[in-house]
Formats: sequence, structure tokens, C-alpha cells
Amino acid sequence: MITTHVFIATSLDGFIARQDGDIEWLLQRDDPAEDHGYDAFIADKDMIVMGRGTYETVLTFDSWPYDLPVMVLSRQLANEPVPLPLEGKVQFSNLTPKQLIKQLGEQNVRRVYLDGGQLIQSFLRENLVTEMVITTVPVLLGSGRPLFGAMPQDTDFKLLSSQSFPSGLVQSHYQLLQ
Repeated sequence: MITTHVFIATSLDGFIARQDGDIEWLLQRDDPAEDHGYDAFIADKDMIVMGRGTYETVLTFDSWPYDLPVMVLSRQLANEPVPLPLEGKVQFSNLTPKQLIKQLGEQNVRRVYLDGGQLIQSFLRENLVTEMVITTVPVLLGSGRPLFGAMPQDTDFKLLSSQSFPSGLVQSHYQLLQ
């Protein structure tokens, strides 16, 4: 059985980026002395699935940060070739979340990291998010790209743990109630 996992930061008012995609407000709060658990989180994942917006943001980094295979779900990129430096590291697909989960299950993928606001929303709408680790940054952006959107039904989660950090960040770990 495949499980899907979210590890993401949000502002107090629920935004993961400014409207133009800027995440500088988040990077300013990154304290190398604080371990927010990303390395432990990613250690047992088989694959990363991200949306196009997240992929395009990651392309602006100095180097490709992932050792795991990455699947980018995007109707826009699905028929485009993967850039040469990322061949063998990245795939593009236009599958729906349910289709992707079925395909990954056939490939013996078991634990998937989901990244990107719209992608996470699409998996939530289909009740396909197993766990979420959400780190809240104590800043109000006023507007931006929301982590959550409209849902066709309630989706209930159980709080597994919550931790606060000296920097003011608060991290909560939730599990989908079955």
C-alpha cells in the first residue's frame, strides 16, 4: 500500500508563498541550529511528487537538491523533454492523483513525499494524503498562494504531535483518520 506524506511550511494566515511564488519570508526564518526534521522525514521516502510551480522554484536553486526520483505532475510539462542535467532524476506526467498512485503501486513505490500547494490540494480532494507535517511560521503575509483550497467534503486528521522551536516556528504532525 502506498502512503503519501506532506512536509511543508505555511505562514500564520495559511500561505506557502507570496502570489509571485516568492518564499524569501520563509528562508529568512531558516535557522541552521534548529533541526525541523526534514532529513528524518525524507529518509524513508521512495519518491517525491511535486507540482509544476514547486519544480520551477526548485530550478532556481544553486543545485538540484534531491537524491530521490522526482515526478512532476503537470499538464503543461507532460509532453516536454526533461532538461538534460535532470535526465534520470525527473519525470513529467499528466496523470491524476489516483492514476499516479496506481502506477506507483505497480512499480513497488511505497512512501511518497508530496510537495506543492496545488498538488497537495489535488491529493487532499481525493482523500489521498496519509500524513502531513506542517510548520507554521509566525508571519502574516496577507495574501499569497494558499496551502489549502476548496474541498468537496470534510477530511479529518488526527494530531500526532506538535512542537515549538526557539525561532517561533510551530510544527504539527497530522495523520488522516480512516
